[in-house]
Amino acid sequence: MNPSTTVRSPLRLYGRSGELAILETLLTRLRAGLGGTLVLTGAPGLGRTALLRHALNAYAHDTHPLDIHAADIHAADTRAPGTRAPGTGRGTPVLLHATAAPAERLLPYSGLHTLLCSAPGPLPPPAVGVARPDTAPTALLDLLTTLGALRPLLVCVDDAHAWDAGSRAALVFAIRRLSPARGVAVLLTAAEQHAGERDFTALPALRLGPLDRSASRALLDRLTGGRADPGVREELLREAAGNPRLLTALAARLTEDQLAGRGGLPQPLSGGESVLDAYAAHVDGLPDDTRLLLLLAAAAEEHEPEGTGADAGLLLRAGRLAGVDPGRLSLAETLGAVRLDGDRVHFAQPLLRRALLRRAPLSRRRAVHRLLAAVLDGPHRTLPRLVQRACAATGHDPALAEALARAAGPPRPHADRAAALTRAATLSTDEALRGERFAAAAEHAWLAGDPGRARALLTRVRTEPAPGRAHYVRGLIALRDGPAADAGEVLLTAAELLAPQDEARAVGALLGAAEAAWVAGDVPGYLRAMSRIGGPGTTRRALDPALDHFRAGMCAVLDGRTDEGRALLRGCVELGDATADSTGDPAALLRPGIAALVLGEVDAACRAGARALAAVRAHGPEALLPQALEHLAYGELRAGRHARARVHAYEGLRVADRLGQRNAAAALHAVLAMAASVEGDFAACTEHAASAAADAGPHGLGQAATLATWAVARADLAAGRHTRAAARLAPLVLRGPRRGHFAALMLAVPCFVEAAVLAGRGEEARAVVEEFTAWTGWTADPQAPAQLARCQALLAPPEEAAARYEEALAHHARSSGDFERARTELLYGQWLRRQRRTREARDPLRDALVAFERCGARAWAERAAGELRAAGESVAGSGPVDLLTAQQRRVARYVAEGATNREVAVRLSVSPRTVDHHLRNVFAVLGVRSRTELARLLDRDEENAANP
Repeated sequence: MNPSTTVRSPLRLYGRSGELAILETLLTRLRAGLGGTLVLTGAPGLGRTALLRHALNAYAHDTHPLDIHAADIHAADTRAPGTRAPGTGRGTPVLLHATAAPAERLLPYSGLHTLLCSAPGPLPPPAVGVARPDTAPTALLDLLTTLGALRPLLVCVDDAHAWDAGSRAALVFAIRRLSPARGVAVLLTAAEQHAGERDFTALPALRLGPLDRSASRALLDRLTGGRADPGVREELLREAAGNPRLLTALAARLTEDQLAGRGGLPQPLSGGESVLDAYAAHVDGLPDDTRLLLLLAAAAEEHEPEGTGADAGLLLRAGRLAGVDPGRLSLAETLGAVRLDGDRVHFAQPLLRRALLRRAPLSRRRAVHRLLAAVLDGPHRTLPRLVQRACAATGHDPALAEALARAAGPPRPHADRAAALTRAATLSTDEALRGERFAAAAEHAWLAGDPGRARALLTRVRTEPAPGRAHYVRGLIALRDGPAADAGEVLLTAAELLAPQDEARAVGALLGAAEAAWVAGDVPGYLRAMSRIGGPGTTRRALDPALDHFRAGMCAVLDGRTDEGRALLRGCVELGDATADSTGDPAALLRPGIAALVLGEVDAACRAGARALAAVRAHGPEALLPQALEHLAYGELRAGRHARARVHAYEGLRVADRLGQRNAAAALHAVLAMAASVEGDFAACTEHAASAAADAGPHGLGQAATLATWAVARADLAAGRHTRAAARLAPLVLRGPRRGHFAALMLAVPCFVEAAVLAGRGEEARAVVEEFTAWTGWTADPQAPAQLARCQALLAPPEEAAARYEEALAHHARSSGDFERARTELLYGQWLRRQRRTREARDPLRDALVAFERCGARAWAERAAGELRAAGESVAGSGPVDLLTAQQRRVARYVAEGATNREVAVRLSVSPRTVDHHLRNVFAVLGVRSRTELARLLDRDEENAANP
């Protein structure tokens, strides 16, 4: 480790909560005097030994560790006196195979005991005079049985695969014959890729996988004290591939300057050689020709998109050219090193591929790349051929670099272009050209949905001629995963630097800066960025008509020139409809949807959003997919199609998490919170709102923060907590420093008016209705006239209220949207009942109940049912499942299908704790005590529904 680097050791196991819970269950059983066995298996460096030692340490709180050496158990060891078993050090307990010693010699302490075992080497021969060949297994079984009968015993065996075959057989023999009632728990670790691991297949096993991204980031932040530059961090995470030991080793080799991004990273990163050697050792026993095919596969996959594998046909041709029978690859498949999937070859472990390339001598790697380049023939393979030639290059090659840069153009996928430009930059001798190519590679990596790779490439831009494009990419990344204000400033700087030589990207940078200002709620910042598009000193490019209408229309609306702005934005929407079949820039296809939402034309916004989503899915770029799903989900939310909004928002959330776009994830969590507030699932609503706020606050995402607060307030309103709802909404809609986002606050006004009136804060409600009236006068939102009439009814004197409610219902009749109409009917029926017009109240309350049930608004339906009962009408009984909330029904259905709590959490994008909370409530409401009973009840409910 470099002395200038301070890397802290991890204090806890990251990303292993599930595994730790399973170990704790084993120890709990042992404390109760019951036995059990568990084999921890996994690839090198994933933490098998760390988990075993954690269990050992956890048990040490209950006991003094018991060290048992060869002499203690009277082992007939064939090694010379005084020598230890392989891999053991001073004080390390060793279990050998022999007859047991008297119990009083083995149990000098009271309480629980631990027996720690390490690989003993070959089995010793049977004791003199013992004829049975199974003496050692039987003796080991007798020993464990004797110890377990006297005291609970934990047996820990690390790297059991390293034992010789006879020892493994003896160990398995003893374990399988231990009575579960005996107080003996056995915890083994074994490497999954070793043949010895197969001896333990009959035992309960827990396979360790790589750490997920969140756990890896947490571990790295602990190791580096959170000081790693984002690009450096992403490169470390990529290289470690979720392997905690490799990640620790890689971070330990970097200097402080390298961690902070001030010094170039070594290429390739150093550290973790022992981990990679352990992976590569898996195939050391294979024939030379098979290992050559594996090296060819590793080199061929090096520049393929993640997870796609290598082209089997390419390996076939390369193998024949090298005089190797490609069928020899089947030996590697039998060993479990690779798997053949159609015409692709996949490595079972990504780190095995990397280990093979790292271990191979440089001359051998270059020969393999030349071999692949030779068989990549044809014009459609020009780019991959050049990339393989670049990998085989022995130094700078400006001509090859230029050929790569020329070939890395459309219609090649962004990931391929990023790989090619990276190689072109490496081969370039001119510093300015090298920096420009690294910046271009970073942009394509970002567009391909790989911001980590983009950040890493940006750390290699060190020259003055490339700052404009580098700033541009940094700004785009920050726009999706950083403070909005910072992103805006970086993009404004990029636009200024790019304007003289790259007009298109300069306009893109200004549009990005305007978007950053929009999500932050910064109207002056938005106008400042938009006004520079097409202005003097920025770009000379003539704007396309749709963009010109969009820019001028948005500026006019935000500047208070609403009539002019409305006409311009209408032109943008019409131009978008006219180019409905366009396969052009997907970002341009999003703008008509934004214009339609500002106008309030929600159906047009949904059409535009669906069109943009289809274009992104068909043509990319991957980086825009979360944004396209977010726009469509929000449009559907505005249109009252909450179920559709939820489906698209969940998909967008999964993609945003995968691409590391936290700002998009915050916006999507806010949409999901809004949908949950309609369905009446308060727990899901508050969880999504909290997830949105977690990034909306630090990143200054005013729009997401406003929607999240509004969602929780609406959920309060559904539950009858009017005072709390009014308190949440008042800062958003009333004038003041905490006012909500300008694009969302008018939409929240009807909720505030309802909550404020019911909470006795009518005067505050009157203050915002006047502003809402002005907004209703120009927006095309189909719900606005009805909502305005409803607000006026809530504030009207008794002699005018009925007419206002009837006016609101007449407006609802001219538009779709069950939920808003049902809310008006609920308030109207409630008002009629309190005016003692009970019989008249029943019709609107009945209609409200039906409409709420139709759109899945469970809590609102319960309010309507309560009002209807209070009006003297009995509400028909329902099945037991109907008593559940929408989220509870989803949890119940998934659990009944056999999903675990963790699997349900992944499907619903919530935490396992939330799933557990819902499941407890489901059991309580339905009166069931097990998952089996739940499944039976749901099956009966479905049968009853099908046969009424």
